[in-house]
Amino acid sequence: MVFMICLGSGEKRFMTKFRHLSWMMMAAVGLTISIAPSRAQQPDVGDQPGLIADDSYQQDPEWRKQVVYYRTTEAPGTIIVSTAERHLYLVQPGGRAIRYGIGVGRQGFQWQGLMNITKKAEWPDWTPPPEMIQRQPYLPRFMAGGPGNPLGARAMYLGTTVYRIHGTNRPDTIGTAVSSGCFRLVNADVMDLYDRVPVGTKVIVRQKPEL
Repeated sequence: MVFMICLGSGEKRFMTKFRHLSWMMMAAVGLTISIAPSRAQQPDVGDQPGLIADDSYQQDPEWRKQVVYYRTTEAPGTIIVSTAERHLYLVQPGGRAIRYGIGVGRQGFQWQGLMNITKKAEWPDWTPPPEMIQRQPYLPRFMAGGPGNPLGARAMYLGTTVYRIHGTNRPDTIGTAVSSGCFRLVNADVMDLYDRVPVGTKVIVRQKPEL
C-alpha cells in the first residue's frame, strides 16, 4: 500500500509539472500567433486610405516629368516602364520620350512583361484584391474614388491583371519601391499621361534598362 501511495504522489508531481509545461508551451504559441498578425498589419506606406495628397510637395528633379533623348525600336506611343530606374517612358517621335518618375513594387512584388492598357478610369474606385486584403487586413474592402483614394486621380489597367498605372495620395513615395506591383505617378503626371494614351496602348515593363 505504501508503495502504491508513493507512486501516486510521483504521478501527481509528474502531471503537475506536465500541465505546467503544457501551459507554458500554449502561452508561447499564443504569443507567437498574437505577434504575427500585428507584424502583418503594420501600415504599408504606399497605401494610406483617406490621406489627402500634399500637392505642395516638391519632388526631386530626377522624378519630375521631362522630355529626354531615348533610343528604342518601339513605336511612338508605347509606354516603357523601367523598374530599376523608377522611370516610365512614353515614346515620342525623333528619338525622344516623355519621362515620368514613378513608384514601383517593393521587394517580392516586382515583375516584367508585355501588357496593353485595357481600361481607363478617372478618380477610380478601389477594391483591394483578396490577396492584398490577406496581407493587409486593415485595408477597406471598397473605397470610392476621390482625393483620399490611394489610386489617385487616374488609373490605367494593365491586361487582365490586378496591376495598374495610377496616381497616388503619397507623392513622397515616387522614386521608391513600396507598392504591391502597381506603378504610381503624382496626380499631375498621371493626368498628363492619361490624356496622351488610349485604351490598347502597348506597355512594356522591364526590370533592367534596355542596352
